[in-house]
Amino acid sequence: MRCILILLTAALLFSCTQSRDSKNRAAYDIITEKCYVIRNVKPVSGDPLVDSVMQRSAAIVNYLERHGFSKHIAAKDSLLFHRTNAQEVVIELPAPQDVWQANTIIVFDPEKNPLFVNLHKDTTQVEHYIK
Repeated sequence: MRCILILLTAALLFSCTQSRDSKNRAAYDIITEKCYVIRNVKPVSGDPLVDSVMQRSAAIVNYLERHGFSKHIAAKDSLLFHRTNAQEVVIELPAPQDVWQANTIIVFDPEKNPLFVNLHKDTTQVEHYIK
């Protein structure tokens, strides 16, 4: 009787694992490499706020590229970050409401969780993430 109970438990665990792995990933932009993710936005020049945000964004992007991060333009608003330890992080990007949200930068290292970069700050936050 005990042997049958153990076999049923093992079968139940195995069946649950299969259904979890067969998730539909077509709705996601899957990211597995060391990169930074940005949206594909068309900047409107002449506005001082937009120019300021673009300067801050460019400074952080230059810093990331110097440290080996490649550029990834978000193809969809649903992002799936796949880490090296097989964990997955799903991020749903809402429609941008202002210039700050339109220029969102997400840094991803497969060894770590994704980092949303605060454009109001300098590159110190990214330095801590890289270490």
